Amino acid sequence: MNSLGELKNQMAKWNKISVDFHGCMLIFMAIMLSGCATSFGAGYGANRQSREEFARYVEDVFRLQNSMTSEVMMLTESEGDSGSHVTLIRAEQHMHKICAPLNEYASRDSDGLSVGLLLSRDVEKSAVDCEQAARQVQSLLKEL
Repeated sequence: MNSLGELKNQMAKWNKISVDFHGCMLIFMAIMLSGCATSFGAGYGANRQSREEFARYVEDVFRLQNSMTSEVMMLTESEGDSGSHVTLIRAEQHMHKICAPLNEYASRDSDGLSVGLLLSRDVEKSAVDCEQAARQVQSLLKEL
């Protein structure tokens, strides 16, 4: 039978191992979440661009989708009958949904607010889909 002292020593070892494991996990998670882990990958976005290239790409996508929104607004305001453009309006609504992370990022950035890692990742994940949705709206506008 173990003495009380041996039992306390064993418990102290287990606690130290547990603290060491949790400490290592916290450090690992901090590295992963801090963005330092991106250097292990091949780049940013679906096309694995450099940070500067990706920033330019995202800015171009933002401008494109803003332009499409403006064109749809002008069209629907000038004609007054939005019922004749149901497909276009649905495509624009879909674009807004897909581009929501990019628009939130731009809004927060222009207001001087913190953007955050999760929002940055959402922008990275959605940029290509946002561009495709904006191109779909652009295509529909050209058909009119």
